[in-house]
Amino acid sequence: MYAIIETGGKQYWVVPGEIVQVEKLTEAEGAEVTFKALWSASLDEKSATAAKSPSAKVTARIVRHFKGPKIIVFRKKSKKAYEKGSGHRQELTEIEVKDIQLA
Repeated sequence: MYAIIETGGKQYWVVPGEIVQVEKLTEAEGAEVTFKALWSASLDEKSATAAKSPSAKVTARIVRHFKGPKIIVFRKKSKKAYEKGSGHRQELTEIEVKDIQLA
């Protein structure tokens, strides 16, 4: 069983039990969050079914909030004395997918 969810303007392919790093969420650590599935599918022993069912829900638990790796931003203009550097660390949230409920 798998689903595709959208959070933070990005789409993620998730499976129950998987830990995913997404854009920072406002909920506290240990809280349960629910996402609406854009696409979900269930693989049974006899047949595989896939449905674009907007009523499917993905339940996840927030594991932790953290900052991602530092990305260096460097600007330079050739033949000029212009150089500027800065860095950025994206705030992320790690979630553990608990359950996918197909409706």
